[in-house]
Amino acid sequence: MIDQPKGPAQEGLFSNALFDVEHALGMYAFNSCTIFAEDIYDKNILAPLMRVIESCHIYIIGYTPAIRFLDARQDSNQLEMDFSVANLSHTISINLPQGLLLRQRDGFSILEDESGKTFWPNEDFLKHKIEEKVGMLKFNVKYIGQAYGKDGSRNAIDRLLKHETLQKIAIKGVPEGYRLTILMLAIQPNNQLFTVMNPFAKKKDDDGKRIRDGISKLFNTTEQERISLYEAALIRYFYPEFNKEFKDSFPSTNLKILQDCYEKDFGGVVAEICIDGLAFRLCSEKVEPTPHHIARHSLHKVEERKMFFGF
Repeated sequence: MIDQPKGPAQEGLFSNALFDVEHALGMYAFNSCTIFAEDIYDKNILAPLMRVIESCHIYIIGYTPAIRFLDARQDSNQLEMDFSVANLSHTISINLPQGLLLRQRDGFSILEDESGKTFWPNEDFLKHKIEEKVGMLKFNVKYIGQAYGKDGSRNAIDRLLKHETLQKIAIKGVPEGYRLTILMLAIQPNNQLFTVMNPFAKKKDDDGKRIRDGISKLFNTTEQERISLYEAALIRYFYPEFNKEFKDSFPSTNLKILQDCYEKDFGGVVAEICIDGLAFRLCSEKVEPTPHHIARHSLHKVEERKMFFGF
């Protein structure tokens, strides 16, 4: 809930509002899984990820820079590693503990101590070192979709295995130096309600109906409805190249998925991707790369209803 404004300046700002109670429905992703598109057919790769994948009903298809290990060499206690990132070569340097030596075993580079134990920098550490050289890695969003089925029985992989748009994107060709990548999102199963209570508004909720409608929407929005709203909000926000539906039609009173929001006179919907530790910064032709994204949509065009996103 948002506190009521204080002071004459804020009073003037809020006095243009039509209603003293305004609600927005909030949805956010709380877990994720990222794989390369070709891996959706490999059960061995998917197996350790299925616990997360089974809860993911939203999927985002896009391009990420291809990162390839090229070579490694040692200079005293310094390990130098060559990588290509989107076909551009970079070298990173790592300080090694005393006693580790670079070896080749079965065609692979390893670090070995005096007892024969082997080591290698982990993926997260290497990614951090690479980003120090090239900046944050980007995920260029090309398509957003959902899979739900009956009572949430379908997950993102179920849908992607026979996905015409995924095949279309692959056939069209991924830019040189990039890989076709899929980010799957699990959406928080509980609804969020953002409420503004504004004593300076023109109309008062004397009978409490607007409060009751907000609570009703909070507790009675189904998971399927929430997934559909989240998908539509992200599509309108990122405006991906290969999506058609919702890019220009969301929000609208004509959309079935918004019918209950309009019946309860909600002011907006919010879809968030604020997961710490994502491997890439999501972006598109319309949206700049950032660590977190909040897709905020007002459901009404008139200024007196823009209590959440009008200022």
